[in-house]
Order: sequence, then C-alpha cells, then structure tokens
Amino acid sequence: MVQEDIEKKDNKFLGKTTEENKSLDEVNGSIKVPKNAGFWRTLLTYTGPGILIAVGYMDPGNWITSIAGGAQFKYALLTVVLISSLIAMLLQAMSARLGIVTGKDLAQLTREHTSKTGGFILWIITELAIMATDIAEIIGSAIALKLIFKIPLIVGIVITAADVLLLLFLMKLGFRKIEAIVATLVAVILFVFLYEVLLAEPHFAEIMAGYVPTKEVITNKSMLYLTLGIVGATVMPHDLYLGSSITQTREVDRSDPDSVTRSIKFSTIDSNIQLTIAFVVNSLLLILGAALFYGTNSKLGRFVDLFNSLNDPSIVGSIASPVLSMLFAVALLASGQSSTITGTLSGQIIMEGFINLRMPLWAQRLITRLISVAPVIMVRLLLPWQ
Repeated sequence: MVQEDIEKKDNKFLGKTTEENKSLDEVNGSIKVPKNAGFWRTLLTYTGPGILIAVGYMDPGNWITSIAGGAQFKYALLTVVLISSLIAMLLQAMSARLGIVTGKDLAQLTREHTSKTGGFILWIITELAIMATDIAEIIGSAIALKLIFKIPLIVGIVITAADVLLLLFLMKLGFRKIEAIVATLVAVILFVFLYEVLLAEPHFAEIMAGYVPTKEVITNKSMLYLTLGIVGATVMPHDLYLGSSITQTREVDRSDPDSVTRSIKFSTIDSNIQLTIAFVVNSLLLILGAALFYGTNSKLGRFVDLFNSLNDPSIVGSIASPVLSMLFAVALLASGQSSTITGTLSGQIIMEGFINLRMPLWAQRLITRLISVAPVIMVRLLLPWQ
C-alpha cells in the first residue's frame, strides 16, 4: 500500500498518468496505433481529434462577424482570417504536444500548479468562457431548427441541449464514431458555403489581394473593431483544453521516445489539416459577405437577417432563392450541433481537471450542458426574440 502511494506521487511529479487521473478516462488511449505502418495509414489512424478541435474555430459565433466584415470592407479582412488561423495552428500544436508528452490535459496541469481555491476560481472563469462561446452555438442551432422546421425557439433550445444524450450513446460506441459524425457535419458546412460562394462569382484576384496585410486594418477604427471580433471569434480558449485531452485518445507508449515523437508528429499534422479546413470555411464566409452584400447596406446583425437576405433578389440579385436560404440554415444547424458536442466535452475536461469532480458520466455531461443552456433559456423567456 505504501509502495503504491509512493508510485502515485512519483507519477504526479513526472507528469505520468495513473488510472485515477486520466483525462477523459473512458476513451483515453482507446484507439490502437498500427506499428511499422506507412505514412498514410498512420495518418488515417491519427485523423479525427483535429476535426473536433476545428469546429470550435468555425462555430456560429464566427459567422455574423465574418460575413459582416466582408459586407463592410469587402476582402480586406481576409488577412485577419489568415493570421488568426496561423495563431490557432501554433496554439493547438502546443496543446497537443503538452497532452501527449505529459499524459495530462491543460486543466489538470494548471491545477497542479495552483491551490485548491485557485483551481476552483480558474474553473469558474474557464466555465464562463465556454458558456460565452456556447451561447452562440445553442442559439444558432435553435434558430436553424426554427427556420427549417418552424420549431419554436424555446423548444429548439431544449432539443439542442439534448445532444448530451447523443454524446453519451456515441461514447459507448467508441470515440471514432463521434469523430466521424462531426467530420460529416463539417463537410456539410464546407460544401454549402463553397456552393454559395461559387454562385456568387467573386473576383479571384481581389480575394488573393485580401490576404496581403495592409496598414488600414489597424488604422481604420471600424475595421479594427471587426478585426478584433474576428480574432476573438476564431481563437477559442476552450479548444486548448479539448486539444490537450483528445489527442490522448490514441495509444502512446511514453516510455518509448519514438512513440511519443510519432504521436506528436501525426497529431500536429492532423490538427493543421483540419484547421486549414476551418480557415477555408471562415474565408468562404467573409467572401460570401463581400460578394453578395458589399455595397448593399443590408442589415446582417442576426442569423435571420442572413437567411432572409439570401432569398431577397433586391439584395443578392438573380441567385436569390429559398434553396439558398435553406442551405444556409442547414449549415447553421450542422455547425451548432457539432460545436455543442465539443463544448460539452470541454466542459467535462475542465470540471475534472480543475476541481477533480468525479461523478457518473451522464451527470457530468448533464451539468456541463445545463450550465451553458440555462442563461440562454432565461434570456429567451425574459427577452423574446423575433
């Protein structure tokens, strides 16, 4: 018994995990990695966590900001989308490396360097940050359900909250199932906006010029305001906690330096590929705003405004159609649902890491979901939306 206690203390000091402190214990190291396999087969095995991370960088919170940026300043803010994406790639690569090498997630390691009170305060702050980003995702999903199926908003919010039950079911089937579903939702988002941008026929040369940084992005106050909005909506803090945890779903032998190096290499490649997809989606959003709404003086402050504008010939011209609006709503629903799934996982990670709260999985996920949904429901009841 004494020897076991000594080993646990040594493991904590060395950054090693025990059965008691594994991040997302039910899926940690659950995916076997083939030995001596070729590059592409190995990459396929590691492909998955990056797509869950990427959805946080193209969630509904980005949409209004990116499209409004294109509508007001045409393609000038594409450079901000590019820089934000490069920052995200760097941060997520560091996050993955942290989790793979230490065997712990960012919340666990932060907690080890703080007091119990400090860990609790950090949990509250991080939970509030997740709640702030999750609100846009929940509202986006609820509005999409209303636009597609005419479901009342309050009912749509409750349905969106029920994805916690889906997550519990999928966890039983294996983490790869969650990755596959989220990848499918991301593919829907990508192809919808690619199709809509192709219909809008933007100017390719102007798009390329938009990726070149200009001084005006900083000196123009209105442009700087949207620049900060794009950066804030793109770089998601809770994704760092998520990335440091779900990269550990792949089996890794930390006593073997080659195994650790391989895991870091392929996890980083996967993350960069998926974040490149997120960069393309965010670029498409801004390009769509520039191609369809630049110079129209359209109000694009709400998802409903965007939905209605895509069906208004006086705004977007001859390409306006109910199909275009409906595709937008479908993409919004796909984005909201994929983002809320990853938000729930992030909530569990920080709860276990910062305050070491261990309880049945269904209770953990129900609490993290209720924390995000409660303020949305209160706002909906107090301030009915149109």
